[in-house]
Amino acid sequence: MAPLIPLLLIAPLLVVVAYADLSRMRIPNVLSLIALAVFGLVAVVAPPDDLLVRIAVAGTIFVLGFGAFCLRLFGGGDVKMLSALLLFVPVPTMPLFGYVFSASMLAGIVIVLGLRRIPAAHRLGWKSISGSTGFPMGLSIAMAGILHPAAAFLIASPLPG
Repeated sequence: MAPLIPLLLIAPLLVVVAYADLSRMRIPNVLSLIALAVFGLVAVVAPPDDLLVRIAVAGTIFVLGFGAFCLRLFGGGDVKMLSALLLFVPVPTMPLFGYVFSASMLAGIVIVLGLRRIPAAHRLGWKSISGSTGFPMGLSIAMAGILHPAAAFLIASPLPG
């Protein structure tokens, strides 16, 4: 569980990411830079054993995401934040992160489509609800980052009985 503690440190930042993307359909660069700075500090204080693999995975996702951005399939902020988030995910739990992220994408779609059907939600003035046909992936990225440690803990915990 200790390798997931840095991920817990950025949970408040992930909440801001979700809010920013829901309200403005933008993830400001400064949020990705803060995540990178936190990871840099963590890597200096307690470098993870799998540091180079994490960097390689995050870099690969960034390059593939840039291609998807060029094809207008992903937003630039989504690509940068997901790449930064992957630096915090320990390599042994990356397959689990994939499942959590997939479930978070589905949940995010259901949440956004549900909010778009509620007239009172439009009064919030959030671009993702009232004016956009796009999807605020920052919500799903944030959910995955926040829920991943809990999922890893539940998987690692022996079942009672």
